[in-house]
Amino acid sequence: MRLALYCPVYGFYEKEEDRIGRNGDFYTSVSVGNLFGELLAFQFAEWLFECQSGTRPVQIVEAGAHRGDLAKDILTWFRDYRPELFRQLQYSIIEPSPVRQKWQSATLAEFVGKVRWLSRISHLSSVASAKEVHAPVLRSGFGEGGSPITGIIFANELLDAIPVRRFGWDAKKRTWFESAVTLKNGNLAWARLECSRRGDGADGAPIYQNSTYSPFDINEDLLAVLPDGFTIEISLEAESWWIDAARASDRGKLMTIDYGATSEELISPERINGTLRGYHRHHVTTNLLANPGEQDLTAHVNFSALIAAGEANGLKTERFETQAQFLTNIVSRAEKYGANQQWNPTRARQFQTLTHPEHLGRSFRVLVQSRHQTL
Repeated sequence: MRLALYCPVYGFYEKEEDRIGRNGDFYTSVSVGNLFGELLAFQFAEWLFECQSGTRPVQIVEAGAHRGDLAKDILTWFRDYRPELFRQLQYSIIEPSPVRQKWQSATLAEFVGKVRWLSRISHLSSVASAKEVHAPVLRSGFGEGGSPITGIIFANELLDAIPVRRFGWDAKKRTWFESAVTLKNGNLAWARLECSRRGDGADGAPIYQNSTYSPFDINEDLLAVLPDGFTIEISLEAESWWIDAARASDRGKLMTIDYGATSEELISPERINGTLRGYHRHHVTTNLLANPGEQDLTAHVNFSALIAAGEANGLKTERFETQAQFLTNIVSRAEKYGANQQWNPTRARQFQTLTHPEHLGRSFRVLVQSRHQTL
């Protein structure tokens, strides 16, 4: 999955052609129009006012910025409607890919000096100024003498594209097996790896060490009714990313917007085939191993695991709701926003697409956690 999505030469997200929108493989909230970014900016402005402290700069950190369109919409709104915050705002993008950094830099050319790029979330630090836009390695990072941030760390449709491990249930043997990928007659094929009940991987290392959730925590009554071959995915990398982000936050909010479900929803017996799926030309593909690098691969985020990971690292869960609930709540409070922007038919259609349950309103969920006291 990592190679298919992120290989520097052949990876799906490294290709020059745009994969998002009408002519791509799937839609996102950002591709609907600039309303999504403007609503987020309004909410971010409220949050930044809450966590301001003296003359210390406030920060917005975006991970998974793709071509930089969402960052542009957010920064443009701050510049036009909250200039006092814009002047002291630092915007950081977590982006390990030089190719995508180049795309983002071109999109954000009018904000030179306002945006910096970091290759890993663990590099978040106040020691590097916003002028160090293209520094390949920061002089210091959080955990290496740097200091965590005051502000907002967020990801939009990132965690569902972090590689997962896929497990199936053998009802007859009453044990789990892992689905791996191998070559068979020159083609990619699934391979079954047997697992012990304590979850040892093929290399003998405990798969679930340091994890806050595993499919093996399912109670016996539920295991008794799970269909043979019942499939579930886990992403310890997504948990680790959330933990790194939590530890990088000194004061402010940590937010993700993504496809996902709670652990109870993921273990529902009717969800027999799991959530890992492919997208190509706006169609769900069933052959996940076909045309590697030419189709998107995505799996539902386990929000229960993220909530537990954040709370274990000192964060408080503030909101967990659908995108429709989250955006509608913003609009209901945004009197000044409504005065500044006319709700013409185009913007009304955008809002409907973002919030309607048959479009993006119900399939995306929003998790917001916060830290109100400094470390």
